[in-house]
Amino acid sequence: MSIQNPPEDFVVVDLPSRELQIAEDLKAVNETIGDNPDCDIIIDFSMVEVITSSSLSNLLILRNLLIEHRRRLILCNVSVLTKCVFRVAGLDEVFEFADDKPTAVAAVHSAD
Repeated sequence: MSIQNPPEDFVVVDLPSRELQIAEDLKAVNETIGDNPDCDIIIDFSMVEVITSSSLSNLLILRNLLIEHRRRLILCNVSVLTKCVFRVAGLDEVFEFADDKPTAVAAVHSAD
């Protein structure tokens, strides 16, 4: 997992391609954010091939942590196949998606 922390109030997390590592990385992000998230988070799915319920659960936990503190979680570069998993799970309307990193960054800035 790669975490980029630009000078703005957001963090970009680049997920790996292996599902087991994705779940572990998302759990680590949740633990790092903890009870006091002070930034928006953009998660880049460009290397992700498949996502499982464990990763979806960690994403929901992260989303709820951020919402409680009026912060945003934006998922970008989500493949069609992965987006279908979100749709089948009924989560395509729960999460905020962006086509790519620049679009996600623009969405974060538009809320300022």
